[in-house]
Amino acid sequence: MSDPARRPTKGETAYRVLADKLRDGIASESFAEGRLPTEAELAQTHGLSRQTVRRAMQELVSDGVVYRVPGRGTFVNENGGQYTRRFGSVEDLMGLSLDTEFDLVRPLRRQVDVAAASRLRLENDIVWTVVFRRLHDNVPFCLTTVHLSPEAGRLLVDLPEVTEPGTRSRATVIGLLDSRLDSPIADAEQSITVAPATELAEEQLGCPPGQPLLRIERTYADTEGTPVELALSQFLPEHYSYRTKLRRSLPR
Repeated sequence: MSDPARRPTKGETAYRVLADKLRDGIASESFAEGRLPTEAELAQTHGLSRQTVRRAMQELVSDGVVYRVPGRGTFVNENGGQYTRRFGSVEDLMGLSLDTEFDLVRPLRRQVDVAAASRLRLENDIVWTVVFRRLHDNVPFCLTTVHLSPEAGRLLVDLPEVTEPGTRSRATVIGLLDSRLDSPIADAEQSITVAPATELAEEQLGCPPGQPLLRIERTYADTEGTPVELALSQFLPEHYSYRTKLRRSLPR
């Protein structure tokens, strides 16, 4: 689990910090037999009130991460094979390597793609492209095509994770890139739509022809504001749940 000594940063609350620690513990399978500690145990371990612990647990229950059995306790929800994760930062996206696998479908290669080059604001139409599936508990739930700027693509040409066909790893493309870029990835802009499955998605995800899939496009930029990666992902709705929390800024 995360360091129990971590305290809320500005804008965070104690129950949210605890909920995130518990999510980390669930992802790393730290709880024996999938059973979480009691509210009293968590309050004592983390130095929190029972009310704070209860609110953290309620959040996990409402997100479908855990379920409660009266008189027995709180248990990790296997969720019928559905993958659920909260995304609120670029670090959360990099954290996919903790509990999912990267399965290379089409190795990294140079190609002409006018639309992707335009989205990456390139001077010509050459991009580097890699296609992979992402799996949770050996179940594929996502097919992603990543387009990279020429500068970013050249940084990955010697990595087996993205160049050797059939390779399976715990990698994320942004994680591989971030340690090699002169200016690290700073933000991502995304759009979410629904679109029919492509032929490749049908083949790689095992879905019926034309099945509606969740389609998420993300454009990553470095600290200089330069786009370095365009990721186009198709998700099986029966195996994936996208959750986010919106906050309202209230006057003090």
